[in-house]
Amino acid sequence: MTPTISSSETLISPKFLRRPLVRQGVKLVLDAFLAILSWFLCQQLFAEPGTPPHGAWRWTLLALGINLVFQLTRQHYRLIGFRDALRLALATAVLLLLGLVVSMLLQGSGRAPELETAIAAALTTGGLWMLLRGAHRAYYEVTTGGHLRAPDGVVPHRTLIVGAGRAGVIIAEELKRHPELSSEVVGFIDDALEKQGIRIQGTPMLGPSTMLAPLIDQYEVTQVVLAIPSVAGKVIRRLSDTARAAGASVKTVPGIYNLLGNRSWKPELKDISIDDLLRREPVILDQSSLRLILEDSVVLITGGGGSIGAELARQVAAFRPSRIILLGRGENSLWSSERALRAEFPNQSLSLELCDIRNPLRLEQAFSRWHPKVVLHAAAHKHVPYLEAHPEEAVENNIVGTRNVLQAALAVGCHTFVNISTDKAINPTNVLGATKRLAEALVLQAAHHAPEGARYVSVRFGNVLGSRGSVVPIFQDQIRMGGPLTVTHPDMTRYFMTIPEASQLVLQAGILGETGKVYVLDMGDPVRIVDLATDMARLSGLDPARDIDIQFTGIRPGEKLFEEMFSPQEDQCSEVHPKVFNASLTELPEALLEEGLRGLQAGITLPDGKRQAQILHWLLALVPSYQPSPTGLGRYGDQVADRRASGAFALL
Repeated sequence: MTPTISSSETLISPKFLRRPLVRQGVKLVLDAFLAILSWFLCQQLFAEPGTPPHGAWRWTLLALGINLVFQLTRQHYRLIGFRDALRLALATAVLLLLGLVVSMLLQGSGRAPELETAIAAALTTGGLWMLLRGAHRAYYEVTTGGHLRAPDGVVPHRTLIVGAGRAGVIIAEELKRHPELSSEVVGFIDDALEKQGIRIQGTPMLGPSTMLAPLIDQYEVTQVVLAIPSVAGKVIRRLSDTARAAGASVKTVPGIYNLLGNRSWKPELKDISIDDLLRREPVILDQSSLRLILEDSVVLITGGGGSIGAELARQVAAFRPSRIILLGRGENSLWSSERALRAEFPNQSLSLELCDIRNPLRLEQAFSRWHPKVVLHAAAHKHVPYLEAHPEEAVENNIVGTRNVLQAALAVGCHTFVNISTDKAINPTNVLGATKRLAEALVLQAAHHAPEGARYVSVRFGNVLGSRGSVVPIFQDQIRMGGPLTVTHPDMTRYFMTIPEASQLVLQAGILGETGKVYVLDMGDPVRIVDLATDMARLSGLDPARDIDIQFTGIRPGEKLFEEMFSPQEDQCSEVHPKVFNASLTELPEALLEEGLRGLQAGITLPDGKRQAQILHWLLALVPSYQPSPTGLGRYGDQVADRRASGAFALL
């Protein structure tokens, strides 16, 4: 289809000339003119006096044919380089060869060009084509890259480049070519003896790296660029410390050099793609049916200030609910979540409820105010060592808090309730897993009292990469500090999922799942934590064997070497999605569950020692698969046995 010309364009306007086909046409016309000019000049030079000009059209067609075959008009003249020049030289050689062949074939016609004319015309044509492109490149360099023109009011960084190899030269060229970067290159530093005292593309070599600090002071350098991708990480760290101590900021060349080279280097910490750490393809769940439930619905998210709650809100907002309620007790985290959500979805109705799920009265007030149709329960304590030391907090937040949220949801006739659980709930060895297992049991119990057609389900998460408090930000901080990376045990493995995967699982199971079930994402094979640490180091440009240490600190209280997604007693099948499995829980007798909840709540008020023993007793009674860690809450096992023998628990 022929491109049309808008009313704002003319055939000679800059906007019209920027069209790709027009630009190539103009280039072809210029090359044709130079070919004709070359032919006439060379013919006048070698032809006999008085011989009329002839053969120009034949020469022009031959030259343009070769020009099109070698795609010379597709070259970008402003950035023409060595490879482009080599291609043009090859085209010139072919033009010379074909020109000689044509001349010899036409020898008997009486109108054949002289061989000298053909040779000279070929060389002249190629030379003029090269001159045209070189002049265009030179004009561009002078007008846009030859002199620094920083934006108005911006003082350019006086920049010193460490490393005068290929990377350093490229960086210098780019900084000169792009004045918007506001960097004035004052010189190079390099330890190579043969480079001392010379200029590289006009930029002086100022000395070896041992002179970095005095050169920063002498030339009033404000920015140092480390362009030495092949050196060891400890050298980079030493140069960075020296430059910063001298008052200069430090930048590094882009990570592409590390990807192309065969040795590592220490860059500034770049953003690491979570997908690079997953060691499998991320799961994309089918969300086509979610709009039927979420659109025009009121959706309440507990733990709305956390990383999971915030991502849930973002994904829910895409389905245009009538209102999203972010409920949480951390005002700063709620503020951050609200700010991010309003920026991405400015037209979404959004409300906040500053509320602790352990406060049933405030929950009742919040639910009565908004009458949510969908509740996504993400609020929980989750740090294993902390909860081993403070089991009463896990009981109050993960068990009692979940029951409070369920009761508030049932009171307003909530249709969909999704509880976020964990893989640590299977054969738990810690308080977190045991309390989450009981939270699953509470959801199953509530499902029997929910309105007809309602869905009350749980979803089990693996370790969520990038979530607040997870191992990824911990490793990022350790890499930023220069190490070491701390891993508890070389054989420790975990299942991993991304925040978007976790959020999709919540929505998919809650909207399409069957009430009273537990759903789990197919997360592939478990990943060793030490392998994750190694991946993060390498993605940050470090060699774990040389640039940063990995230290093993020992298993913490309540931790186990591996996690499971299902217990042997749970039936497993895939009904909602091929990548989502569901389990049918073994239901606890309601009377036992209620008695246990009373016992746990009573235990919270007891003094030290008795409190932990009481909690341990009821967790063991309600979760038979619970095997408490002897270094965690399990250390109170002797007290439990003594109190059972004395009948102390019989009064509860």
